[in-house]
Amino acid sequence: MLKAFLLVVVGLSGDPEHGAAFQKWGAALADASGRLGVDKANLVYLADQAEGDAKVNGRATREQIEKAIDGFAKSAAPEDIVFITLIGHGSFDGRVAKFNLVGPDMAAADFSALLKRLPAKQIVFINAASSSGPFVAELSGPGRTIITATRNGAEQYATLFGGFFVDALTTDEADADKNRRVSMLEAFTYAKGEVAKAYEREGLLATEHAILDDNGDKEGSAEPSLTAADGKLAAALSLGSAADAAPLPADPKLRALYIERRDLERRVEALRLLKDGMSPATYQSELERLVTNLALKTREIRTIEGPARP
Repeated sequence: MLKAFLLVVVGLSGDPEHGAAFQKWGAALADASGRLGVDKANLVYLADQAEGDAKVNGRATREQIEKAIDGFAKSAAPEDIVFITLIGHGSFDGRVAKFNLVGPDMAAADFSALLKRLPAKQIVFINAASSSGPFVAELSGPGRTIITATRNGAEQYATLFGGFFVDALTTDEADADKNRRVSMLEAFTYAKGEVAKAYEREGLLATEHAILDDNGDKEGSAEPSLTAADGKLAAALSLGSAADAAPLPADPKLRALYIERRDLERRVEALRLLKDGMSPATYQSELERLVTNLALKTREIRTIEGPARP
């Protein structure tokens, strides 16, 4: 069964005001992940203040991040998707950008070494911290969607992007095509737009400019889209969907069929991501097989459920 893995890291807060906001965003994403189809066993939520919060799996330290990614490396299959989201503060000394943690901070190169351990062919890495722009050049590569809250390391003020990005994933406002699934491109576009509105409302000059890279060229785009250099892969990737969030039937047989159908839906999505690396004939054959199985599974479900009620 195709699986999604999610690591949420809320880094060093720095002060109570930012700490409260960062914790709120991280908790909202961790809570929503279950409703969006991420199995509890495939979620790791780390925070700078872990004591007294049963939802937090550990403190936001280099050691715990490495442990989480190593755990994903052991459990994830090549066709699975790994999502990593960093929320907090970053720093840049003119040469190296880092994400601030409890204890030693982590540079983009540190995360790059960890990502190489993952067998998953699709990785989404979101750094919503300040000074996060340099992470794009370091982490960019085939099958990777890299999103940062800033376009370079010089944008060092606390960012708003993370909060709006979490809003995009946890509500339906960002679902531009109304397919009940918020893609990474939709979430990026929504969050970027809301950040701009927030600065405009306060009459302030924006101090953050988010970018996205998903074509492996180590250069992020401020305006990714389906027709631009960046955006095609991000448009096909999502953490989950409203369909995944719907409660499963109580009947064991129906429940199993629903899970099987969700798995087929995710496999169709994964196949479309791999289209460019396959021959047209192989892609079409595999797509027809999956779509046929999906239709048969849906028919089987409808037969058991009976006629739809008006």
